[in-house]
Amino acid sequence: MTKRIILDVDTGIDDALAIGYAAHSPELVLLGITTTFGNISVPEATRNSLVLLEKLNKEVPVYQGADKPYARELFKPYSRHIHGEDGIGGCFSESPLRSAAEGHAADFIIDQARKYPRELTVIAVGPLTNLALALNRCPELPELLDRLIIMGGAVTVPGNVTPTAEANIYADPEAAEYVLTAGFNLTLVGLDVTMQTLLPQSDVDAWRGQGELAEFMADMTDFYMQAYKNFKPGIAGCALHDPLAVGVAIDPGFVTTKPMHIAVDTGDSPTVGRTHEVKSGEVPATEMSAGAARAGKTIDVCLEVDAERFLRHFLGRIL
Repeated sequence: MTKRIILDVDTGIDDALAIGYAAHSPELVLLGITTTFGNISVPEATRNSLVLLEKLNKEVPVYQGADKPYARELFKPYSRHIHGEDGIGGCFSESPLRSAAEGHAADFIIDQARKYPRELTVIAVGPLTNLALALNRCPELPELLDRLIIMGGAVTVPGNVTPTAEANIYADPEAAEYVLTAGFNLTLVGLDVTMQTLLPQSDVDAWRGQGELAEFMADMTDFYMQAYKNFKPGIAGCALHDPLAVGVAIDPGFVTTKPMHIAVDTGDSPTVGRTHEVKSGEVPATEMSAGAARAGKTIDVCLEVDAERFLRHFLGRIL
């Protein structure tokens, strides 16, 4: 049975790998891609998504979305040191032939949710601003979606941009708090599991000589590999953060989850962007968390991953 999905991306390198993985997975029907700021600016994320879709020979609409956080000004620098000045490892060479579709990403998400009630999965692998905007415009969105899968957070492990915060949540903590406590059927795919999904250099090297798409993917991923070596010397590869979120949509059995109430530290907190469990009897961080806790709605937090089985599945689909 196929699953209708929207990918919400801030198209850096692992976003691009996630798009390729989704496009080559027959279990998924990719209705569209929505873009946001994050790794790079939103116009660049839109451009990169269009470039990649052309290389994949996939005619999928791309809708541009948020260019700054939901309730504050842009405060996290773009991640060009990880993803390259162009967001795809220096592989951008010419403008895409197509342009973005007319309309805002948030409205596209709402339209598709209403068109396919209880049949649509949104996979969000960047800051959650587009989802927060969509939720604000359509409060019934949690009841319309089948599932929301988010690559973000670090519930039981340290963060990757601060000691407590993961990059996507940190980039727009107010949006994350709003979305995570809104009552979606939600799976949180965070650093708790994604840092275990390491793509070895040898597998990237094996893509060489397999055609234009493979060379593009290898060149792009080599940049990401080097960034990981600079960031964490001795690491045995680069983490497949965003592809794992797609993998969970294809086969939830890749991960083991635990239901939790999750709150996000917001505002001027020194731990802004932290995702943490709110246990029974504890005082949640905000009234939104309190409302979610009172309603008894938990989210499924990924705590274990069958990394080797997922990696082999991803490698069998990416090219």
